[in-house]
Amino acid sequence: MILRFAILCALFLFIEFYSYQAFRTLIKLRWVLVSYQIISVLLLIFIIYSFSQVDRSVGQTKQFMFTTGLMLLVYVPKIVLTLVLFGEDIFRIGASILNYFVYNAPRKEMMPDRRKFVSQIALGLAAVPFLSLIYGIFEGKYNYKVIKQAVFFPDLPDAFDGFKITQISDVHSGSFDNPEKINYAIDLINEQESDMILFTGDIVNTHATEMHPWLNAFNRIKDYKYGKFSVLGNHDYGEYVIWPSEKQKDENFQEIKKLYGDIGFKLMLNEHIYIQKGDDKIALIGVENWGVNFKKVGDLNKASQNVAQEDFKILMSHDPSHWDAEIKNHPKNFHLTLSGHTHGMQFGIEIPGYFKWSLAQYIYRQWAGLYEEASKYIYVNRGFGFHAYPGRVGIMPEITVIELKKGKNVA
Repeated sequence: MILRFAILCALFLFIEFYSYQAFRTLIKLRWVLVSYQIISVLLLIFIIYSFSQVDRSVGQTKQFMFTTGLMLLVYVPKIVLTLVLFGEDIFRIGASILNYFVYNAPRKEMMPDRRKFVSQIALGLAAVPFLSLIYGIFEGKYNYKVIKQAVFFPDLPDAFDGFKITQISDVHSGSFDNPEKINYAIDLINEQESDMILFTGDIVNTHATEMHPWLNAFNRIKDYKYGKFSVLGNHDYGEYVIWPSEKQKDENFQEIKKLYGDIGFKLMLNEHIYIQKGDDKIALIGVENWGVNFKKVGDLNKASQNVAQEDFKILMSHDPSHWDAEIKNHPKNFHLTLSGHTHGMQFGIEIPGYFKWSLAQYIYRQWAGLYEEASKYIYVNRGFGFHAYPGRVGIMPEITVIELKKGKNVA
């Protein structure tokens, strides 16, 4: 613990040292530099103090989210400054070695001075994440996008050709702070001409009470001809706080399960149902959470018991890591899996149809959008809400409309 704290302190000092170098190269007024140092120290003290006051029996609070946002706002730009200035120092050290051994330069001329234009470039680059994070906090977290995706299957029952499914995921209602924006998002959901709506988990951060102020808003989600169904996400189990007793934890869990019904969704707990349309049917299967690094209570075999291998199947499983681990090679042949969970890290770059990047891709092979392997598909919803960082940059909150099409497998 002491070693970890010492390493963390050394890292912060390293970042602060190089960030200060960028300002010192460009600004010569002593009072400005002293003010910068004082503000930096005060911010660091505030961030450390705020995190030290986190109550593990309460979980995420508005104060925690504010502190997380402030930390990212302060230190992501400083990390950019550090990378550029540290890179310059590597160059300067290389140049000084060359000057000493090759050119026999005088000692006072051996190390090149830090260049002003490098610090200017560093500050310009640092301004990009700084402004992006501010945008993400004030605008991005409620910048809802409706993403429409057609998925083709040669064995789709004829009656379901053109069948549309709206998917939402990762509501995290305990993070909301703007009723007007939430009602706007509900209106967007209701505008989509879908046949069914599926909710792939995480209705709250931890406590069932988080959803109570938003029940009326989510009860505005219209009825669908073929139903409203949901599964649980990892946060719905209340695993991330310390509970006074197992009894209270279980009571909260029961209340969370009830919440899905309170907003009109049928919660599927390792079970399946057949959706009938005309003379054809498809199997809708819902499992509890199963994640490689998270709670594993999803039971594919139980959920698909008595479902035939040749039946067309749609599976709801919150965590996309379940797909590689168990789903895609399962003998029951799950045609389409719908997941969420990753949020796309709420930070990344997307140019639809051309480029997609987020830190999430270094943790999850399937982290946002549609993926195919061996004629099986998984769609990962980017999430409706937000968690920890109170914003979204590049990876916007999503309402998905998936259209099932009969035909050749093309993404």
